[in-house]
Amino acid sequence: MRLDLTPETLLQAYRMGVFPMAESRDDPRLHWFDPVARGVLPLDGFRLSRSLRRRIRAEPFRLSLDQAFEDVLIGCADRETTWINTEIARLFTALHQQGHAHSIEVWDGPELVGGVYGLALAGAFCGESMFSRRNDASKIALAYLVTHLRRCGFTLFDTQYPTEHLARLGGVEISRVAYRARLAHALRADADFHRFPLPDSYEVVQLNTQTS
Repeated sequence: MRLDLTPETLLQAYRMGVFPMAESRDDPRLHWFDPVARGVLPLDGFRLSRSLRRRIRAEPFRLSLDQAFEDVLIGCADRETTWINTEIARLFTALHQQGHAHSIEVWDGPELVGGVYGLALAGAFCGESMFSRRNDASKIALAYLVTHLRRCGFTLFDTQYPTEHLARLGGVEISRVAYRARLAHALRADADFHRFPLPDSYEVVQLNTQTS
């Protein structure tokens, strides 16, 4: 199905619990998805392993917020197979410029080595994709993001599909009905992605150790 989407149409789709994806990088078409089994990452259930805790405490990377959104998107699409085509990139770049889509970047010196991006809708954050060019870079980005979302008033972290990788970090599978109920609650929440700056490493370890 070919979709002629605007950023506003895309926002409305996410509020209804559906999202578009392409079959491949070179396919110009987009398709709607509304999974029966939905993946979410409970914000109070992120699993911070001992090894990851040590890595975060050591501060091997510098993290930033919304400083290189388009580069993070490019990094997420830089793999053999991807659902991020030119149209997805165009729409999310526009949503970022409007203040709806956000990224967390991971830097090793001047080099971007990891990151995660997604869409903020009131108290719901719809995670789109992440990438890593150094060991643990994407896991560290995710740990900072979970902590940041909790501090800023978010109640739902949507990961779209359940995966084994996310399950090891605390991700769970819920039904479509349960997801829509959580989404409706999150859309009424008073959250703001820029309410606070990114947490520091101590805050990330402290908050997630208490709930892991």
